[in-house]
Amino acid sequence: MSEPDRPSSTDDVPYAGLTPECILDALEAVGFYPDGRLLALNSYENRVWQVGIEDAAPVVAKFYRPGRWTDAAILEEHAFVQQLAGAEVPAVPALTANSGDQSGTTLFTHEGFRFAVFPRCGGREPALDKAETRTWLGRFIGRIHAIGATAPYQARPALDIDTFGIASRDYLLAHDCIPADLLAPWRAAADLALDGVRRCYERAGEVRLLRLHGDCHRGNVLWIDEEDARGRGTPGPHFVDFDDSRMGPAVQDLWMLLEGDRAAMQDQLADIVAGYEDFAEFDARELWLVEALRTLRLLHYSAWLASRWRDPAFPAAFPWFGTARYWQDRILELREQIALMDEAPLWA
Repeated sequence: MSEPDRPSSTDDVPYAGLTPECILDALEAVGFYPDGRLLALNSYENRVWQVGIEDAAPVVAKFYRPGRWTDAAILEEHAFVQQLAGAEVPAVPALTANSGDQSGTTLFTHEGFRFAVFPRCGGREPALDKAETRTWLGRFIGRIHAIGATAPYQARPALDIDTFGIASRDYLLAHDCIPADLLAPWRAAADLALDGVRRCYERAGEVRLLRLHGDCHRGNVLWIDEEDARGRGTPGPHFVDFDDSRMGPAVQDLWMLLEGDRAAMQDQLADIVAGYEDFAEFDARELWLVEALRTLRLLHYSAWLASRWRDPAFPAAFPWFGTARYWQDRILELREQIALMDEAPLWA
């Protein structure tokens, strides 16, 4: 998800010129010689393709949405992931050019598009029904955070109430995204929800911010089973897509892995934190932020959809956005979050 921002001219058809020929030419220009095979991968914010390479394993090419991140912010993310990989954390770093005048960097340009190339990583979503799997995952998140805490981002923003909450609410109100008859109840729910978020942050007190994955749900973790590891990498979790990496509290990379009822989430959290604390100390005060961060993500998601609506891919993929039913559901969702944020948090 991106920052909710005012649509620019590139938001109308940001990828209109990204033809298959353009993609293949871009890869060839930096020394990856395609064999003509292209497979579009699931991504809306950026455009991501698996590209077949002559006499080599396929690669994944990510073409960044114009205007979203600065070059410095993208390179900062690449450097963090490379730092993780160098410490034997199973993250997937961007590749440098094999040849051409862009050798030595990981961020390339071609016909106005910025792109990066990554090794293809196989695997499946992790099945989090086993305590051993959850603990294993927690250990690697702990290692990511131990390294993430060694230095701050300079060019990337923080996950906070202003950027994810207030800016998202204000964007939706300023751009008339909400049906007139639902505007008052939605705004009331959003304002009360943001008040609840502030109370959660006050209960947590001052928490440490560090470099995070930022979007650590199970879809961004590829799991390789031990019996499948031969020729596909080391067994266990492999973390991909650090595109939303930013400064934030450690619990941001934990709560999205939880699911089910409260008792189930309690058990899952205990296992994840047990593994996490093998490598990094977890501040239990951050558990006051779980429902607050979920609330911020819900507001941010609606603003993200609204800010990307001129991109033709979005109406096709999210036809229900903007309907009365969509906003009725969001009002109920926010009211549920208001109640949850006043409950006692989960405890590890």
